[in-house]
Amino acid sequence: MLGIGCGSLLALALVFVAIFAVWFGGLSSSMQVDDEQERQDLEDSLADTTSDSDAFYTLILGRDARPGDDASRSDVIMLARIDPKAGTVSLISIPRDTMVTINGETQKINAAYAFSGAGGAVRCISQFAGVDITHYVSIDFEGLVEVVDMLGGVWVDVPESFSTGTYTFEAGEQLLTGDEALAFARDRYHVSGGDFGRAQAQRILVEAIVRQVLASSPIELPGLISKLASCITTDLSAVQLVELAQQFVGKDLTMYSAICPSYTLYQDGVSYVGTMFDEWRRMMQLTDAGLDPNSETAEIPEAQQADTELGAASNSPAPRDYQGLAENAMTTDDVAAAS
Repeated sequence: MLGIGCGSLLALALVFVAIFAVWFGGLSSSMQVDDEQERQDLEDSLADTTSDSDAFYTLILGRDARPGDDASRSDVIMLARIDPKAGTVSLISIPRDTMVTINGETQKINAAYAFSGAGGAVRCISQFAGVDITHYVSIDFEGLVEVVDMLGGVWVDVPESFSTGTYTFEAGEQLLTGDEALAFARDRYHVSGGDFGRAQAQRILVEAIVRQVLASSPIELPGLISKLASCITTDLSAVQLVELAQQFVGKDLTMYSAICPSYTLYQDGVSYVGTMFDEWRRMMQLTDAGLDPNSETAEIPEAQQADTELGAASNSPAPRDYQGLAENAMTTDDVAAAS
């Protein structure tokens, strides 16, 4: 039997390290924003990653362009508060038609990306939520089909029974294939609450994928990371994504899901979504404190009460006297109750 010296073993180990470094480097490059100017603007718009707090905010945008859709506008907008130390993730949907002011004009919030790219979206949503955003992720929902199939499907608790296209979903927990998951997450015509219902489905799907990726074996992770890299754009490197996932391994993950309290609104013949400002402020105070954003009984800590920017939506021109308008409109309360 031939022996292998310590020097040879060290050399072999260094070769493998170099191979993985190149592989991770290639993945990281593939996930970057392509346009150099937009990438620099995004970096300038993101908050400093060094903070006294372990928790941080990430903006998640999703584009699911289909024939007739405006591919330059973000179809999915979520604000995620991630706290690896506590093992907690909060996903907050912001309706894409939310009324805001951009460049001095009334616009829908999903236009921020169309006007100024990823950096513009970060600045707009940071002001709307009243928090610093540290990281950015853009998801191609079509690409998630293969990720879901690689996971062997995802378990989803469907809030209500409905049919869309060739797919029929029954209320309750079920295993969805990639194509089924995409159909579930994109329908807004056959579910309660319309676009608000679709936003709920998108959060349910993202949560299901996160849970199953974190439950994957170390052998499966490289392939999953490679596939995820093909359908996301982010400021994070592949190494950072792996390190972030590792911080949640072995912890009892808590995921909260909510949507900015809103109602449908027409102004000058244009359909918008108006913000329920008092409810939004409370939701962001609870979220920032790491509490359930939907709680009606939790007490808000003094630090969040004193932060006047949290949930202030200072860039929204929607009516501040909104109670009467909301009573006669579709609201975020009209979605099917999730179990």
